[in-house]
Amino acid sequence: MSYTYDRILTNVDIDDAEMRIRDALAKNGFGILTEIDVKATMKKKIDVEMEPYRILGACNPEMAHKAIGIEPRVGAMLPCNVILRKVDDGTEVSAIDPVASMQAIDNGQLHEVAGEVRDMMRAAVDTA
Repeated sequence: MSYTYDRILTNVDIDDAEMRIRDALAKNGFGILTEIDVKATMKKKIDVEMEPYRILGACNPEMAHKAIGIEPRVGAMLPCNVILRKVDDGTEVSAIDPVASMQAIDNGQLHEVAGEVRDMMRAAVDTA
């Protein structure tokens, strides 16, 4: 089982890809809680150059509330991260597969919620 759902946006730079995925996530009920510019962070912290790479921490409040109600410690695995990284022919968008990440928790109800979130994340990636 893959732990991410991926799509390459051909001939799309990372800034445009980010605008597209933010819009698609919003249309699927997600907000962005965290933003990390990994390239800038690596340059600042360890003086290393790398290709553009960003991490967006996406959260659907209704689904997060439902998951926390089922399993209070699940917050340690939230939010759902979406990465954007420069590749040869554009920008790759990769979203965590919540079903894969929740396999460590033995709770069938939580897995059902994770399946719903996976479908929402895939819809966002597919429409970005």
